[in-house]
Amino acid sequence: MGGLGAWYRTRLIPKLDGERPARWFWMLVLCEVALMGLASGAAAALARTPPPTGETAAVQQTPAQILTDSPLPPEFTIDKWFTGWDVDILWAMAGALGVFFYLAGVWRLHRRGDRWPIHRTVFWVLGLLMLVWVTCGPLNLYQEYLFSVHMLGHMMLAMAIPMLLVSGAPITLALRAIDKRDDGTRGGREWIMWAVHSPFSRIVTHPFVAAGIFIGSLWIFYFTDIVRWAMYEHLGHEWMIIHFLISGYLFVMTLIGVDPIPYRLPYAGRLITLIAVMAMHAFFGIAIMMQEGLMVAEWFGSMGRTWGPTPMEDQYTGGGIAWSIGEIPTLILAITVAIQWSRDDTKVQRRTDRNADRTGEAELEEYNAQLAALAERDRLQAERAAR
Repeated sequence: MGGLGAWYRTRLIPKLDGERPARWFWMLVLCEVALMGLASGAAAALARTPPPTGETAAVQQTPAQILTDSPLPPEFTIDKWFTGWDVDILWAMAGALGVFFYLAGVWRLHRRGDRWPIHRTVFWVLGLLMLVWVTCGPLNLYQEYLFSVHMLGHMMLAMAIPMLLVSGAPITLALRAIDKRDDGTRGGREWIMWAVHSPFSRIVTHPFVAAGIFIGSLWIFYFTDIVRWAMYEHLGHEWMIIHFLISGYLFVMTLIGVDPIPYRLPYAGRLITLIAVMAMHAFFGIAIMMQEGLMVAEWFGSMGRTWGPTPMEDQYTGGGIAWSIGEIPTLILAITVAIQWSRDDTKVQRRTDRNADRTGEAELEEYNAQLAALAERDRLQAERAAR
């Protein structure tokens, strides 16, 4: 349907500016109505058709099949980290398209004679590969049955993956690779600039707002019924991935990103904000470890697993993952902010030195002259007071 629509639009729409535009316009409208009618008719026919019924007797389902519509997977052993897959086609396609368009932008810059840092390309590709692995690999296969695996995937979605994606600077690449339009219309570059400077962007990319969304989402998600929605409904699961990926991306971008945003804190403020978030993140992990009851007990406690830790032991491990392993990306962020701060001070000092060499240290001499004048004035005032 998409291919057909693209074909006839590319054939018919250009003819609207040629001879007899009304004829081609109404032909376009009729094609649209015909396609819509076919889709509506197919939908109505499917709605009136009863589902097929087999003649075999119903098979007794296990608790895991009742809850997840899938049989209980085998025990989560070391080899399953490399061989376990439960592909989510949505995120597999998102990862493939993300790599394709990013590399296309890099190639366009290369053909134009511009250079793009290779490490940013590596970070972006690694981030998308990790995203596909989390959403389509062993973590996705076992996250419905083990709370610890679910928490590990969550930490990677909210912290590790955004750190790699932000380091890829995709917005900066898009602004450099996409051509600017001069005819008054909005293309991809213009829409990106509009989004960056929109009032909504000013709010969600503010460092304090982004930090509040990032840490507040953890507490709200796991200590309300939203976590049940993510477990029971596929839509809730997809929303969870999107939300924590975006919230982590916004928070990391305010700390170490090079993409344009309306406001960034000074480096000292970034470190203070990061330390506060680290503390609240650690409290979150400890709060889960101290839970006396099982979270979403009717789910994690009813799978009928005969392998692995007990649900309470597994939940305790999940809290430990949130407390310990989840702090590793945060520590890396703190080190990155400190390095950027040091490099920024070095750049400022070099700029000051170059300016002094260019002006013959005129600013320093002028400043020293002002200090000498102030000292002379104070001396004269002291002599007059003594008389």
